[in-house]
Amino acid sequence: MAAPSFLPVTVDKRHLLTIGERLYAESIELLRELVNNAYDADATEVRVTVRDVVRVEDNGTGMDLDGLKQYFTIGSPEKILRPRSPRFHRDRIGQFGIGKFATLSACESFEVVTQKGDFAARVTFDKGEWERAGEEWRLPLTRLAVDPSRGDGTTVTLLRLTRAFDSREVERRLVEGAPLKAPHFSVFLNGERVRPRSVAGHRLPILEGTPFGPVHGEIVVLPASASEPGPPGIEVKVKQVTVRRELFGAEVWGPAAGRLRGEIHADFLPITTDRSGFVQDAPEYAAFRDVMGRLMEQVRGVLRRLAGRRERRAVARALREALERITRALARNPDLSPFGPLPVAGAGGDREGPGAEPGQRGRGAQPPGPPPAPPEGKPKRRRRGPKVKRLTPDAVVKRLRFGQLGVSCCVDHYGEEGPECFAEGTTIYINCDHPLYRREARKAETHTMHLARLLTQEITLLKDPPRDPRKAFDRQSRLLRDAFIDGGG
Repeated sequence: MAAPSFLPVTVDKRHLLTIGERLYAESIELLRELVNNAYDADATEVRVTVRDVVRVEDNGTGMDLDGLKQYFTIGSPEKILRPRSPRFHRDRIGQFGIGKFATLSACESFEVVTQKGDFAARVTFDKGEWERAGEEWRLPLTRLAVDPSRGDGTTVTLLRLTRAFDSREVERRLVEGAPLKAPHFSVFLNGERVRPRSVAGHRLPILEGTPFGPVHGEIVVLPASASEPGPPGIEVKVKQVTVRRELFGAEVWGPAAGRLRGEIHADFLPITTDRSGFVQDAPEYAAFRDVMGRLMEQVRGVLRRLAGRRERRAVARALREALERITRALARNPDLSPFGPLPVAGAGGDREGPGAEPGQRGRGAQPPGPPPAPPEGKPKRRRRGPKVKRLTPDAVVKRLRFGQLGVSCCVDHYGEEGPECFAEGTTIYINCDHPLYRREARKAETHTMHLARLLTQEITLLKDPPRDPRKAFDRQSRLLRDAFIDGGG
């Protein structure tokens, strides 16, 4: 048998440039990578400058000669072997050891200046020089004098830029992709501090367990009237850095999906090399999706409750206005009132009493002196109206009072095929599931008018149901006219 032979495994050094240029879908992501490197190095302050040159300066631990060698080792396992930083014990974000080469997607050269203790040096990576050097894998290193005023830290500068950066877009990416909420960590862009985004809305705190670790954070449901910039979705974060936005199936919910914001932390999720997605066939990701599937069912229930609450408020406003207009119309048309003439000032309103002194207001004003003794006998019971039958907890009930008399109105769900409205005694029921109601309820004005039409229809029948339908329509027309035209608005 022939002795085994071997083949050498080699890497073309030009692939290093290719990896750097194509590591991220957008080269702006490199700034996020540099800021996160500073976080891993226990920096408390990172200053990003985006002008003629791009510079990222931090006050982290800096690097000595061995640290620089490790920094430029492609695929270094340093952060995997030591996943926590030495000073603040931070969970290090970096994993793959190639992110710093992403700077090559935006410049022809980048420079690393670092200082740690009594060591300071500058290393320059120039694409042109790298290609001209043939098979040599070396970078020029220059020892520098230690600057006590600077302290430990690292500065990365991008030289000879090949693309421009919009500072607003840079800020947006840093808000999403840097751990801005971490303690003892601040990021500044062109001298201004970058602050995490905060949105107002209904908050749902999240804390769920999986075999691989916890899932925690919060989901925010924006108010229906809110106009929040930026794309909808829940940010999924690994080690405080947004990997991607997800809707977790809410895409089919219609406009309600646009109200979802928030952030979910799942540090156990395996991510792709470019940090733009997850390894989707991993068991960790499957467990995460199961948890989020259950949570989104809860979110959908909250959306339904919020929508129902908002709808009930709208119904109550429209119903109140319709009843007020009908009250004024009945006062102008006492012959149409099933309750007799209405007091001009309304029940309990201020008016001149028959025996009131000049200048005294209020019904039954009394002359000076001790108050009269209460009449003897049993106190009168207040007459109660008929009990309203509610089918659902979402029903909206209002009462139109005329002294001791009146009608009750209940807006409830009676199904699309149910009657538009009907009356039982002095209670009028309106079906909010009826297709005509759903259409008219989309606008406040038509909503009020529709409710008034249904209410006047039933009120005209309460007085004495006419044999001639034309007479009933005429009564309703008069009430609607005075409710909405003659002084009604």
